[in-house]
Amino acid sequence: MTMKRAFLSPSSLLFFLLITSLFLCQGNRVSASMPPSESETLFKIMESMSSDQQWRQSHPNPCAPGSSWPGIECKTGPDHLSHVSRLDFGSAPNPSCKPSASFPSSIFSLPFLQSVFFFNCFTHFPTTIIFPIKLLPNSSLQQLSLRSNPSLSGQIPPRISTLKSLQILTLSQNRLTGDIPPAVFSLKSLVHLDLSYNKLTGKIPLQLGNLNSLVGLDLSYNSLTGTIPPTISQLSMLQKLDLSSNSLFGKIPEGVEKLRSLSFMALSNNKLKGAFPKGISKLQSLQYFIMDNNPMSVALPVELGFLPKLQEVQLENSGYSGVIPDSYTKLMNLSSLSLANNRVTGEIPSGFESLPHVFHLNLSRNLLIGVVPFDSSFLRRLSKNLDLSGNRGLCLKPEDEFSVVKTGVDVCGKNITSGGAGTLMQQPKKKSQAASSRYYRSCFFSSALFQFALFLGLHQRLVL
Repeated sequence: MTMKRAFLSPSSLLFFLLITSLFLCQGNRVSASMPPSESETLFKIMESMSSDQQWRQSHPNPCAPGSSWPGIECKTGPDHLSHVSRLDFGSAPNPSCKPSASFPSSIFSLPFLQSVFFFNCFTHFPTTIIFPIKLLPNSSLQQLSLRSNPSLSGQIPPRISTLKSLQILTLSQNRLTGDIPPAVFSLKSLVHLDLSYNKLTGKIPLQLGNLNSLVGLDLSYNSLTGTIPPTISQLSMLQKLDLSSNSLFGKIPEGVEKLRSLSFMALSNNKLKGAFPKGISKLQSLQYFIMDNNPMSVALPVELGFLPKLQEVQLENSGYSGVIPDSYTKLMNLSSLSLANNRVTGEIPSGFESLPHVFHLNLSRNLLIGVVPFDSSFLRRLSKNLDLSGNRGLCLKPEDEFSVVKTGVDVCGKNITSGGAGTLMQQPKKKSQAASSRYYRSCFFSSALFQFALFLGLHQRLVL
């Protein structure tokens, strides 16, 4: 009897080989161990940072399935061995940091480390960012985050420029001091740079323009001085810019019009002054413009009204004058507008009530006059989010007296002796339209008298 041999077809053989190779690769990945030198470096880092457990005894193989450490991620390298790719400290469920923890410079010796996070770790004893004497020739680190560490002080080391693969650098809410080293701006792979809430001083280096891949820049809440460098115009990919709460002075540079991707710009609490660049109307992606508390002392910029995506505008306490541009009432995505504590004059333009998303409007402490042009439904919709107080020339329509919450404005013809909004002569209420017209005219007349009296008072002071 002749036996037939069983042969695999070429396609079946190929499938078998693929499955076998995948199984072997998977087996290598799971069973791979870490190089001894790397595991020893990791043990020393963990022992210096956290006392949650005895790391050597409880997890002798940090990357092994089923016994891996919290706050650690591993990857298989080209040598088919496991390597640490990510470390997290400080926030649960990651390892907590012991009071004596200090910055472990040996993290820069882990050859495959891509991301490292220290959150609220260095809280008791002063420590600084330091680099080992011998650095890796090609660091793999892409993200370095040290946030909310009240004992992390000293300067940003220039050697940080050796981390050529770095894409995200977050050194926020620490106590870092000194100038921003220009070397930071040689990290051309940076996409996000956050140095906010520190004690950094000096000028923003001109080398800032080298970061042409930058999407987010936050230098807020420091003590930076000088002007905004003109090289900022080279950051064509920038979407978020926050330079608020520093001591920057001068004008907004003309080149800011080139930041066509910008959606968030915050420049508040500085010493900026002077006219806005005319090209600011080219920032068609801008959604948030925060620029209160600057001694601008110019007319409100009409150009802001030509930015269709604007949602929030804050221009408080900055010496703006002139009338509220009608273009502001065409911002169909506007949700919040604050012009409080300026010297804005004239009447409130009608049209705000037709903006569907407005929920906050603060025009308080200005020199506005006339009848509030909002209907009762708009007044009720904004409720306490509408503030018109401190405008002695403003008054409400009589029919709105009992239909709205307090807005800081009196009804036309009321409160003669209080010095608030209204007329200088008390008039009885009438239901007729003619009577209402007299109330409105009296409101305009009183505001005109008030501004004339204010002018005479200022004139006498100048003469004296």
